Parts: sequence; C-alpha cells; structure tokens
Amino acid sequence: MDESTHPTLVLVAYASKYGATGEIARHIAQTLSTVGVPAEARDVSTVAEPTRYHSIVLGSAVYAGHWLKEAAQFLEDNEAALVSRPVWLFSSGPTGTGEPSALLDGWRFPANLEALAERIHPRDIALFHGAIDPAKLGFGERLMIKAVKGATGDFRDWEMIDRWASAVASEIRQSLRDAPLHVTA
Repeated sequence: MDESTHPTLVLVAYASKYGATGEIARHIAQTLSTVGVPAEARDVSTVAEPTRYHSIVLGSAVYAGHWLKEAAQFLEDNEAALVSRPVWLFSSGPTGTGEPSALLDGWRFPANLEALAERIHPRDIALFHGAIDPAKLGFGERLMIKAVKGATGDFRDWEMIDRWASAVASEIRQSLRDAPLHVTA
C-alpha cells in the first residue's frame, strides 16, 4: 500500500516482555485495518514520530500492577503528541478466568501513571487477560507465580479484544467525519 495515498492512520504501540502483549497489539492493528482503518503495530522502542499518526493505541504488559518501563516512558515522553490526538490505552496481564479487573482486585491502570493519563484524556482504558508460558519465565518469575498461585496458560479473550478494536475503529471513523485530518509527516 502506497503510504502517500493511504496513510497509516493508527499507531498501535506496545511494550511486551514475552510476546503476548505484542500479539494483542498486532491483532488490534489487523482488526482496525480489516474494517478500513489503516493501522500498524510497533514496539514502543521503534516509534520515532508518533505525530505522523491520526490516532494512537498504546498498550503494555502488566507486572505487579505496573506497566513495563518502556511503555511508561513512551507515555511520558510523548505526552504533548498524545494530548493532541485520539488515544486509547490497554493493559494485558491477568491470567485465570473471570473479569480481568476482578482478578486484580479492581485494578485497571497503573496508579503511578493515572495523573498523566488524565492529562492525555484517553478515549478508553482497557484491561485484557494475558498469557503466561512457564517455559519463557526465569526461575525467580516461576517462583513468584507459584507463590501467588498464579494461573499459567493463555487466557486472552480474542472476542473481547475484537469488540474493543471495533469500537476504537468506529470512534476513529467518527472523528474523521467530525474534523479534518491533521497528521504531520
């Protein structure tokens, strides 16, 4: 696709320690693109110009109630760009069955980033189930999972992720109808 005639409208940026959150981000980008909203998924460490996108979806794996350092840093470093465009945030982490927020005792977003998120005014903040593959964990991480009786396996709910991505696409299409596109190259 020639980007000069069909610009990528949405950046789905992510930080993923073992790959499960990256897979969610790529799935979101694919879902957006499938419904006519061009999107690309990129690791936050490879994003140089977030201002070239109309909208940004930013997600991170969650460990002990915190986003990965790279995602938190991206949020902080790009606050000005994020304030000026539609933004959605997501976290991936809890394993097990049930409502993701209930599994984390009501947690939805890292407390240390809440003030920053409030300034950015995200359109939505989502929390998705995650996946833990014990074969990818270090010894200390396996001990921690065992100590907290954490569930291992893949608990990602792809239908929930699809519904959320479809809602994001609808909002982006509406924002494009309501206001002209202002993206710098």
